[in-house]
Amino acid sequence: MGALWPEFTLGDVLMMHDALNEIDLIIYDLDGTLIDSAPDLALAVDDVLETMNLPPAGIERVRDWVGNGSRRLVERALLNARAFGTEGPDRAQLDDALALFMQCYEQRMLSNTFCYPGVIDCLEAQRARGIAQALVTNKPSRFIDPLLEAMGLEGFFTHTLGGEALPEKKPDPAPLLHVARALDIAPERVLMIGDSRSDVEAARAAGCRCLAVSYGYNHGEPIADLGPDHLLDSLEELV
Repeated sequence: MGALWPEFTLGDVLMMHDALNEIDLIIYDLDGTLIDSAPDLALAVDDVLETMNLPPAGIERVRDWVGNGSRRLVERALLNARAFGTEGPDRAQLDDALALFMQCYEQRMLSNTFCYPGVIDCLEAQRARGIAQALVTNKPSRFIDPLLEAMGLEGFFTHTLGGEALPEKKPDPAPLLHVARALDIAPERVLMIGDSRSDVEAARAAGCRCLAVSYGYNHGEPIADLGPDHLLDSLEELV
């Protein structure tokens, strides 16, 4: 039986991207980094708004709202639709809208989501190099395994942390440090790969290096403006 992933020669190692130098662990973001989930998130958001007799948000707005967890996504949608009036967010209304969003997204999440080109090749390459890989996302944990399985990404990660796995979420460094400690790897030998300000700030606060991808969701702000250590247009560049 042939190898399940490429075998690397000394020449391949010498040609590794600079971002991988002296790295023992890569921590990936999910939405906007490994998968494009915005179309299905937008459908679920608009389902919620329609149920509340509010105008739809649409995918372009939702792309700019993704990245800080489901509660913040729903809150942004309701604020945009002026659902709270002049008195600000109503906690009970937001709680109800979030619960509805979770139901709607569970039904929608595999409709239009896809894995970005080069992602699986990148994951296979790092596995062959012996670099540990983990996933840290602000997405609720209940959605992670079904998405990874559907996208062909299961089995690559030693750890997966969802947004509620710890009291803190990105941009707090706690999730990154939690994974690094679990694997007994120093933060300076960890590379965080993400697409947003939350990923860059979490990496900096944790003492990790940071690689940003140019194609994800960053609230309409060019990710290059945040000055990540490395910036790529495709994870295939890490193969």
